[in-house]
Amino acid sequence: MKRVFIVFLSCLMLFAGGGSVLAQKAEPTVLAGAINDVVGTPYKWGGTTTSGFDCSGFILHIYNKFNVKLPRTSKSQSVIGEKVDKDELRPGDLVFFDTSGRGVSHAGIYIGEGKFAHSSSSRGVTINKLSDSYYENRYVTARRVVEQKTHEAMMAVK
Repeated sequence: MKRVFIVFLSCLMLFAGGGSVLAQKAEPTVLAGAINDVVGTPYKWGGTTTSGFDCSGFILHIYNKFNVKLPRTSKSQSVIGEKVDKDELRPGDLVFFDTSGRGVSHAGIYIGEGKFAHSSSSRGVTINKLSDSYYENRYVTARRVVEQKTHEAMMAVK
């Protein structure tokens, strides 16, 4: 009985250890690094610099690093590029929300795994899940605004 238990425990440890090796975290991308560099930056209405961002200013700051020129406001950003279904999002796509009840009024950058980065008026640059009820209920659309070559540069390992 003792021998069976030891064999069972050994097998369990082998599989648990092997699983952790297979599940190693991927290297961060250039896009993820650019976003991580400004997480925590305070919110500033009309802000476009690291002293403070509003949501569209945050997007402009990140996309300027990839030489992508975008309109200034979230509303104007929400109509450029290619419309993307929510279930087809890829990192780097822009996501838009109606937080005011008057159409698109907030935006962020989809980063994968159901999450997006944005400049929140209450927390500054932060990351949230699209499935958080606040955002899920206010989601409007998503847009793909970069060419494949630029997307590849964004997804390169940092």
